[in-house]
Amino acid sequence: MAFDPARVDCWIFDLDYTLYPPACGLFGQIDQRMGQFIANLLGCDPIEAKRIQKMYFHDHGTTLAGLMHYHAIDPREFLDFVHDVDMTVLAEAPRLAERIMALPGRRLIFTNGDRPYAERVLTALGLDGCFEGMWDVIAMDYKPKPEPSAYHGLIAEFGFDPERAVFVEDSARNLPPAKALGMQTVWIDCASEWGDRAKDDAAIDLVIDDLPQWLEMLSGELAGSAALR
Repeated sequence: MAFDPARVDCWIFDLDYTLYPPACGLFGQIDQRMGQFIANLLGCDPIEAKRIQKMYFHDHGTTLAGLMHYHAIDPREFLDFVHDVDMTVLAEAPRLAERIMALPGRRLIFTNGDRPYAERVLTALGLDGCFEGMWDVIAMDYKPKPEPSAYHGLIAEFGFDPERAVFVEDSARNLPPAKALGMQTVWIDCASEWGDRAKDDAAIDLVIDDLPQWLEMLSGELAGSAALR
């Protein structure tokens, strides 16, 4: 089914690699610190730490979920460590902020990161104030996307009709649960290392490669639809 913006009154966005591009290197810093955390925890070399990190990511949705499952770590300690990164690599995006604010209806963040980190990202991008609310990994009880409970919790917390919502996300494997609940889905193909893992074309309504450009185009479509009503 083609994406129909006229059906949408709730706009849900992932954070990392969705609201900023991979090229800025922010998530690369986090990736490096996740490997360092594992090396410190297990006393292994960086190569083995990287292998374990990616295995947990693939098998459990996030590296954190794998560490909690196998090593019973304190999730707060992990999140504080890996998110101790330099935010100056992010540039303010006033045009993106303007286009997000122009979207008709509610606007939410749905992230496997935690709120303190996400708020720092939004502030660095100049997007603080653009969103009504956020559903983060702590609110998910550390059961991250693509766990179905994360999506059910989001809907229950904010009380929106999933058939009137769209979910915009760079990780293709996180879209099928949203689609199964009736949401429209937009996949940002930003050519990241794992973005197309477990991609299910039937769960994707639209593929884009540039969020600001798409929102710019979308504003024209929405204005045209409003004029016809």
